[in-house]
Amino acid sequence: MQKQVLKISGMTCSACSSGLEKYLNKQKGIISASVNLVLEQALIEYEDYLTIEDLNTFVKNAGFKSLGVYDEHEEKKQNHDKLMLIIFSFLSVIVLYISMSHMIGLPVISFFNMMNHPINYSICLLILSIPYLFYGFDILKNGYKNLIHKSPNMDTLVAIGVLSSFLYSLFGTIMIMIGKIEYVENLYYESACIVLFFIKLGRFIDGRSKEKTKEAIKDLVSITPEKAILKTANGEKEVTLDEVKKGSILICKPGMKVAVDGIITKGTSHFDESFITGESMPVKKNRNAKIVAGSLNIDGYIEYQALKIGKDSTISEIVRLVVEATNTKAPISKIADKVSGIFVPSIIVIAILTLIVYLTLGNGINDALTHFVTVLVVACPCALGLATPLAIVVSEGLCAKNGILVKTSETLENAHKVDTIVFDKTGTLTYGNLHISEIFNYSDYPNDELLSIVCSLESKSTHPIASAFKEFGKSKKEIKDFKNLAGLGLTGMINDKKYYIGNNKILTSLKIKNTKNKDEEALAEQGNSIVYVIENQKIIALIGVKDIVRENASKVISELKKIGKEVVMLTGDNELTAKKVAKELGISKIIANVMPKDKVGEIKKIMNNGKKVMMIGDGINDAPSLATAHIGVSVSSGTDIANNSADVILMNDNLLNLLNLITISKKTIRNIKQNLFWAFFYNVCMIPIAIGLFSRWNINMNPMVAGFAMTVSSFTVILNALRLKRIKLRRN
Repeated sequence: MQKQVLKISGMTCSACSSGLEKYLNKQKGIISASVNLVLEQALIEYEDYLTIEDLNTFVKNAGFKSLGVYDEHEEKKQNHDKLMLIIFSFLSVIVLYISMSHMIGLPVISFFNMMNHPINYSICLLILSIPYLFYGFDILKNGYKNLIHKSPNMDTLVAIGVLSSFLYSLFGTIMIMIGKIEYVENLYYESACIVLFFIKLGRFIDGRSKEKTKEAIKDLVSITPEKAILKTANGEKEVTLDEVKKGSILICKPGMKVAVDGIITKGTSHFDESFITGESMPVKKNRNAKIVAGSLNIDGYIEYQALKIGKDSTISEIVRLVVEATNTKAPISKIADKVSGIFVPSIIVIAILTLIVYLTLGNGINDALTHFVTVLVVACPCALGLATPLAIVVSEGLCAKNGILVKTSETLENAHKVDTIVFDKTGTLTYGNLHISEIFNYSDYPNDELLSIVCSLESKSTHPIASAFKEFGKSKKEIKDFKNLAGLGLTGMINDKKYYIGNNKILTSLKIKNTKNKDEEALAEQGNSIVYVIENQKIIALIGVKDIVRENASKVISELKKIGKEVVMLTGDNELTAKKVAKELGISKIIANVMPKDKVGEIKKIMNNGKKVMMIGDGINDAPSLATAHIGVSVSSGTDIANNSADVILMNDNLLNLLNLITISKKTIRNIKQNLFWAFFYNVCMIPIAIGLFSRWNINMNPMVAGFAMTVSSFTVILNALRLKRIKLRRN
């Protein structure tokens, strides 16, 4: 099985995307297909025996054009569209002036006076209309193809309306030329022209707006530098990224960006990773630390080995996941797809019935045709088609910019619906590694100097406690006579002074009286592992080491409770340790002593009680339970994100983004409902007017006004969706 994202040309409304989606899903060898109107893409899973050429053929047969596999580095050019729009804006003014100047009291060009020179008038409008048919040929062609494929869409409505107006006007022109001057009053060339112009104008605005929704993806792509400095036997060499191979040693100097994912082999520096984590604070990286392409090196010289290049890099993987997420279907979007599938054929029927009724009542072909075309144009479901996918794309971009990687739009829709939040403890609510929690310093050394001594000794040890002191190793001291004392600790000489570091058993071994029992008890009650520091047979410090609670964890849990979410701690730790952490965080429900393989069962128990569960874990040991929960969230920001079982990845490990995810989810669904309401409300109001039901009160509409109204409705939906970019998120 393979998966590809194809760039699609020719889609204009939800009927287009849903029609293409249905067609693709019927083809042999395609496992699933999801079409995104806003991004103009199709996410296709297919059997290995199919090729990209086969997929392109399927798209072509459905009446659309495949532009090939999506390339995140491709930039869409709109200069040509803009130039054409300017030209036809000017041409539209001329068409409207010639056809309507006499109606609004403007000076009439005598040579084109419809009464004095009807032939000149009609032929001039005919000549001016022909360029519009070429300008809107894509609309007319797609409308015809989709009608043939029994999946009529917006283009079908426009094509029928425009061609009806043009062909009837062409018939009128022929009648005028053979002497039947009365037909000069029944020409609709300007309607055909202006409707096409407004459709093109609306699509140009849509295109610009859609480009704005892709800013997060473009930002991710653009942060990767185009060149790198390669370390060779002859010194430094500047190369393109294509020349970098896996295993190459690269150099990154202060002010430069990391070219590819790698691991530091030499040097120390601070890196700005805000592009991927949403956090503005620089992160310190030492030797053997992993770095991500696009990270900004702030203050140090480093050498690093290339691990992941090209499409395997973290950036490319994130871009791919964001694109795939925006191409998946949120359940709410299926409502619009189903409605569009029924709506367009229904409008064609309504328009035909309107034409027949007007002819039956003796209103004349001109009046009947005007209402027929107006109904087709005003009912185009542009706004309906944009309502859901545009909001989803904007929200996905907002999440990506803030370090929240959501893998499917269904997850984004459902995140705010969960009522039970289950947290793993170690590595999720806590950092998952040992930190210094408290120091009782009995010496004359400042804490930094004391910790430097301890770190110098611990750096020689492989004991897990040693990891708590590694960040204090900037100025390591020279160690002599280092020894590891099994079960007790370790010892060594620094500046001719004998130091011992270990647990309280080392005191018995050295026959030192413990005068610090109370301090030891205080640290133990807080869940610390205790490290004694002894200098020349004298206790100079007690250091408490423990796995400490994550920053903001307590605040996040408090906020979750305020918005009505039940919070549960699920951990393999003993109940005593779990209770201490739970009490500190304000969690009342604890499930302790649970092995990783048994966590799935606990999640299922909660779900069987009718709860919608979100599980937050470290993404590795918790993979099965993350996959079992309705929504799995990983706080692991490792670069192997593709293999993560979670639906959501918090790239900055900041638990506050859980609240941001729920907020974005809730406001996105509200925005989509608003968009759908206004799209339906527009059609409910406009179609009766287009039919002519309010004409007795002088409330009328012609095809030109219908085209303008349709553009305004789409623009309203676009502006409403873009409001999501202004959602206020929690930062600290």
